[in-house]
Amino acid sequence: MYDTFSSDYDRFVNWENRLAYELPFLEEQLKAVGGPPGQMPRVLDAACATGMHVIALARRGYPASGADLSAAMIERARANAVVAGVEARFEAAGFGSLEAAFGRQSFDALLCLGNSLPHLLNRQALAGALADFAACLRPGGLLLVQNRNFDAVLASRERWMEPQAHREGEREWLFLRFYDYEPDGLINFNVLTLTRGAPGAPDPEAWQQRAASSRLYPLRAEEAASLLCEAGFCQIALYGDMAGSPFDPAKSGNLVIAARLAE
Repeated sequence: MYDTFSSDYDRFVNWENRLAYELPFLEEQLKAVGGPPGQMPRVLDAACATGMHVIALARRGYPASGADLSAAMIERARANAVVAGVEARFEAAGFGSLEAAFGRQSFDALLCLGNSLPHLLNRQALAGALADFAACLRPGGLLLVQNRNFDAVLASRERWMEPQAHREGEREWLFLRFYDYEPDGLINFNVLTLTRGAPGAPDPEAWQQRAASSRLYPLRAEEAASLLCEAGFCQIALYGDMAGSPFDPAKSGNLVIAARLAE
């Protein structure tokens, strides 16, 4: 799905608004965890997509790296770093392969944002990923996870999310996202991309469409906290968004978890 979506991902996300909203909370968390003496915290974004969080942190002086299972996303992230004029390391590596790619205890903080962790489809796979996260962090290091609040999603079983739109000159993009709730308890996450106005198109006014999908494990807050404890994380704090609002299982849009690896 994400190889297919990589060419449009930076059109789908309004990075200027998103980073302005999220970076104050991110930096607050990173300052609390600290780094090596005299240095900023070393940060790994474990599902970095096109690398924009990594690039934003690198601009602020953090030694930041990114990993993603999608090689196409990593290619896009490296290109974005060149355009931004920042030094950042990006590797095509998925959950479970991060320690092998970056080394043991190489980071003070690890980010897993954008509802990435629920792409692992069972408890065993999630436990393996969290063990890999723990191996990458120094003792006392920070793990920050941002998921959808699946407690609320499963309670409402709402299918459709807010559409996203983007325009470049005469070209237009519409992104429609919706869920299918499967009998096995998993969720099929669908993205329908509509475009028109492409140069050379037979009918510039006609909408072209492309669909992609991926299955998700609807990870609830209680299970997430349990898995984190089993992986050696403690001091677990739950938030309802990337601004640090309190978590409400019934109403919050996100489940954001800040957890420290045991010393």
